[in-house]
Amino acid sequence: MKPASFAYHRAESAQAAMALLDQFGGEAKVLAGGQSLIPAMNFRLARPARLIDINPATDLAYVRGTGTEGLHIGAMARQRDVERSSLVQSLAPLLHEAMPFVAHPQIRNRGTIGGSLAHADPAAELPAVMVAIGARFQVGSREGTRWIGASDFFTGLFATALKPTELLLAVHVPAPQPRSGHAFIEFSRRHGDYALVGVAATVWLDGRDACAGARIALLSVGDAPVPAHRAVQALEGQVPSSDVIQAAAHAASRHDVDPPGDIHASSDYRRHLVGVLVRRALTRAFERARRA
Repeated sequence: MKPASFAYHRAESAQAAMALLDQFGGEAKVLAGGQSLIPAMNFRLARPARLIDINPATDLAYVRGTGTEGLHIGAMARQRDVERSSLVQSLAPLLHEAMPFVAHPQIRNRGTIGGSLAHADPAAELPAVMVAIGARFQVGSREGTRWIGASDFFTGLFATALKPTELLLAVHVPAPQPRSGHAFIEFSRRHGDYALVGVAATVWLDGRDACAGARIALLSVGDAPVPAHRAVQALEGQVPSSDVIQAAAHAASRHDVDPPGDIHASSDYRRHLVGVLVRRALTRAFERARRA
């Protein structure tokens, strides 16, 4: 199929894009990488009256940062550039580890960081990763800019806290804490397919090797990235032995999720995968934290 007719607008900068959004609001869709939007338009699942193309907005395409201020990624940074960035590898190792799991190289060549986050697919890797690393999103409109924490940005199935006149501008990832570790694990039928379940985790240790804090975000088990709060509670203040990690994994699978079932996996199978993958991810993350 082909998309329904629409008016095309080319935005040469973030300011130009925000001006167009201010003018057209809810009748417009923003075209970034187009790896999700264009197929949806071709199947007429999305029928925007106007398309605002921000590919020319080079002021949104950057990756920069330092060990003290953290990492700043423009919304139009291509996923492939983020995957290959040495800055991302050093300042956001969890993001670096997760990038090869995002679809296929051909998709990552065109797909953008901001486009994936604004699309808010609950089976996508990047939203869960951003929740697990405590990222913040800068969004803007003609009225000004504001910051939204990743845990507050994703509000439901393909839904975000973005207003119709707002544009996602950038992502800020805080610098890694001392004695911190990370892990990303997902299970899919084939590499590049949407995961049946995925886990993104960051942990950090105190001076006595006990867990000083953790963030665990699960994907493909709800309408948005699911934070595993009960699992984190089972870890905090505990020396992360195999029994402690197993208890956290059990809490994640039994108390943090109520996964849907579909033709790919039953609810019970997804719940089982949550327990297995959380245990593996936490084991790996704490091993890295001890070596940090």
